[in-house]
Amino acid sequence: MTDMEVPARASISPAAIRDNVTLLRERAGGAAVMAMVKADGYGHGAAPTARAALAGGATWLGVAILPEALALRAAGFDVPILVALGTPGEPYDRGVARDIDLAAGTVRLVTEIAAAAARVGRPARVHLKTDTGMSRGGATPDDWPALVDAALAAEATGHIKVVGLFSHFACADEPGHPSIQRQLNVFAEAIELAEKSGLRPEVRHLANSAATLTIPAARFDLVRPGIAVYGHSPIPRAGTFGLRPAMTLTARVALTKRVAAGSGVSYGHTYHTPAETTLALIPAGYGDGVPRHGSNALEVLAAGRRRRIAGRVCMDQFVIDMGDDDISAGDEVILFGPGDHGEPTAQDWADAIGTISYEIVTTRIGPRVPRAYDEVVHKGSE
Repeated sequence: MTDMEVPARASISPAAIRDNVTLLRERAGGAAVMAMVKADGYGHGAAPTARAALAGGATWLGVAILPEALALRAAGFDVPILVALGTPGEPYDRGVARDIDLAAGTVRLVTEIAAAAARVGRPARVHLKTDTGMSRGGATPDDWPALVDAALAAEATGHIKVVGLFSHFACADEPGHPSIQRQLNVFAEAIELAEKSGLRPEVRHLANSAATLTIPAARFDLVRPGIAVYGHSPIPRAGTFGLRPAMTLTARVALTKRVAAGSGVSYGHTYHTPAETTLALIPAGYGDGVPRHGSNALEVLAAGRRRRIAGRVCMDQFVIDMGDDDISAGDEVILFGPGDHGEPTAQDWADAIGTISYEIVTTRIGPRVPRAYDEVVHKGSE
């Protein structure tokens, strides 16, 4: 699509992603980097993000579900790819056949994956997940010995190879939270039990973005940054850590009009113009990723200044009040970006509506908004 064919556009900087991963690799203290590219690369495009992350020094890729990993293999990525979430009944045969690493946090999943490997005729690469205190996925400390025993039995048949042991932090984005050390201790105990039982994993991994940046003891052999890959701080109150946001969302003004003081704007007339003014219509709405509950709250950059959305965000459009400032149909408005020109960031939007930057860039930007990449980076490029 060209600029004339779409009202809004998400411009992605692969160079920013590459540089963010380089920074994370440096902060990882010698641990390898698994770039998480789940949810279509946090809304940035899985394949372009993966290429940029590998150019920045990542050597693994991580996704949430098996179809995401299969799509990366189909796109030509031959590095290790971990599927972090497993569900009974999935087509594990396809994952094993494509040499995709699979996670298992229950005996049932180990059994299913081993059976799939037997059908395919090659061993499955498996990462065992332990629940160290998040109470989400993985085996609890009470269930961990049985999971280890099941994995050892499956290894003895030649159907699986346990290549990883892993867990996930609940509060790594809250430095000093007492659960952090407790989870580290439980993870260390799980590793000790597994290795004493005879497992010889290649990698042990626990650190997400926040832990990669702030908890040296959590880095182990491999770190799994997610949101930081895309340039957003996992601990906003602690600063940016030198990360650069990779996405800029823009739109072009559809029309402008002069209206009288006291004019009601958009559905419900939740905004009334305080004086005679110029309104500008922006052709992007909650169908494109502009949160409806950002009505009368979110700001955008127009004609060199931040302007608050006036009235309710509609499915396809919203309005801004320009006062007496000049603006014309076709002029560009920056909804959010890295902040280089004074525009709001995704974090600013998140703060304004009480959410996190992850949601703004990952799930908010709809499929009719094309992703445009301002350059292409390749592994080893400068």
